[in-house]
Order: sequence, then C-alpha cells, then structure tokens
Amino acid sequence: METKIFQSDQINQAAALLRQGELVAFPTETVYGLGANALLSESVKQVFAVKGRPSDNPLIVHVADFSMTAEFVESYHPLTEKIVKHFWPGPLTLIFKIKEGSLNPVVTGGLSTAAFRMPDNKKTLSLIEKTDAPLVGPSANTSGRPSPTTALHVYHDLKGKIAGILDDGATQIGVESTVLDLSGEVPTILRPGAVTQEALEEILGIEVPLDKHLVKESETPKAPGMKYKHYSPDTPVLMINSDDWEKALIWAEANDKKVGLLVTPKIADKYSSADRFVFADETVEAATRGLFSGLRALDEAKKVDIIFAEVFPEDHLGLAYMNRLKKAAAQNYFSEM
Repeated sequence: METKIFQSDQINQAAALLRQGELVAFPTETVYGLGANALLSESVKQVFAVKGRPSDNPLIVHVADFSMTAEFVESYHPLTEKIVKHFWPGPLTLIFKIKEGSLNPVVTGGLSTAAFRMPDNKKTLSLIEKTDAPLVGPSANTSGRPSPTTALHVYHDLKGKIAGILDDGATQIGVESTVLDLSGEVPTILRPGAVTQEALEEILGIEVPLDKHLVKESETPKAPGMKYKHYSPDTPVLMINSDDWEKALIWAEANDKKVGLLVTPKIADKYSSADRFVFADETVEAATRGLFSGLRALDEAKKVDIIFAEVFPEDHLGLAYMNRLKKAAAQNYFSEM
C-alpha cells in the first residue's frame, strides 16, 4: 500500500479515503492521531491491527464540535458545559456514559463509557467535517513506541500500512491530551496532559483528583495509557536527578556505555561531549514539546547504548512530562552502582 502525504488543499481526498474505510493519520496540537471512521467497525479494527494495540485499550473519538457527541452520550455531567466552554477545542478528552449500542464495543473496549475530544487543529476539524463522521484517533505510531509529533514520525512507523497522512508540521504541545472522567459524580483526571489539574480546579472551583491506581491485567482501562507500556524507544532510558549527572556519566564511562542525553541547554552545555537532543529552552513546555522527538532521534540514530533524560518537578505541565518519561524509562532512575 502506498502511504500518501496530504496537504491543506487535499483534505477532501483524505476525507474520501476515511469514508471508504481507509486509515488516515491526522495532526492535532498534542500528537498525530491514527484516524479511522468511528462508525465503521472494520476500519476501527484495522487501527488495532496496524498499531499492534491491545483490543481492550479504548479509543478516543474525535469530533468537530460538541454537538457531535449528542448522538452517543447518554448523560452529561452538570459541569460539562463549563468545561467545554473553557477547554474545547483543546488538549482535553472527556469521558461520558454512552447510549447502549451507540458505538461499537471495538471503540469503547466493551465499556459503557467512551472518550471524546475536539482537537485544536483547523485541518483536522475540517477533515472530520468533510468525512461527516467522528474519527477514532490513537497516536499514529507502533504501539508502545514514542508518540509521533511530526508527519515524518508517522511515516517512519506506518509507511505502507495506512492510506495517508494529513501533514501540518510539528505539533505544538508534544504529549497526549489530559483525560478527564465525567462518567461519575466527581470529575477525575485519568491521564495528565497540557490542561493541568490546577487549571481545571481554577475553572471549576472544586478539587479535581488524579487517579494514580495501576490498572490490573484483568481490568479494562477507561482511557489510553493507563495499563500498557508506552512511549518506549528500543534504547533503554534512565531518568537522572539534578544531583546525579556527574555520577551517572562516570558510571556510563566505567561500564563502556555510549550515552545520549535528552536535556535542556544548561545540562547540554555542561556535558557537551555526549550525543545530545537539546530542548529549545529551559522550560517544561519546551521539554514536553521535545520529549517524544528526542527519544525518537536518539533511538533511531543507533549511536547510543543508553539515554539519560532530564527530570522536572511533578506539578502543572511537569506532571504530564514525567508521566510519559517514567513510562518510557519503565520507572527507572539512575542510582549509583
């Protein structure tokens, strides 16, 4: 299969493929999604097959406007209108109870809930409108790999496996959306992202808890990223605390390990002899935007034995950054041997 790259003036062609049941990757402000018509169950099944994604991992349904959710949602939380007004379109996924039979179980993982998002990307909103159907859209990569933040990343993983990719350059945020569960009484964050816990609490005027429990093998996760290994390059990753850089590099040299650094400019300047992917500046925003690109770049160059990654405080956007980095590193920090 030839994988075509579509530009702004070719959205109609991309939408036609989706209506025909083909898979087309699309850009968002977070990462690129692997699009399939959410109403065509055979197409949705192909998403799982192409990605190698476990079948009980539910998918996010992408809509062009809030009204598109009405066909599927059984009941809305009382705070829904306020949340949608402030955060849609944007990097916030909302989980609702759905009408029985309104979505195929292959979309929902067999749950009585489903996740919906309105992405903040004009090309993709146009693509959904022209398809005349919502789109499922997990990250457009091989399951478990770092998520794609450019069309080239998608092409690298899925060339010849999908019909097309709608290109809109690099994504602005770099990690997947926040997932907020509105199917119960208390709005609860299931996955951190760019819409932070603090931002939600400020708008809603209530405490918004973060669900930190680990999903067991026998459980079906309510949202992507809660159960399975994610975001991991082939090269092992270790997280490095700020006081451990010197010790970690000495350890690597003593053990004949070629190191790649995923770091801010300050650390990069201090250890300039190592292979590096350097974030644009010292901020957690820059680190989050560059996290997956950096993991991919260091991994695909095949020049290093191990990746040392810089950590950030686990608050605000740092919570989302560390959530992804910890999974990429299998929770492993450097500790002196």
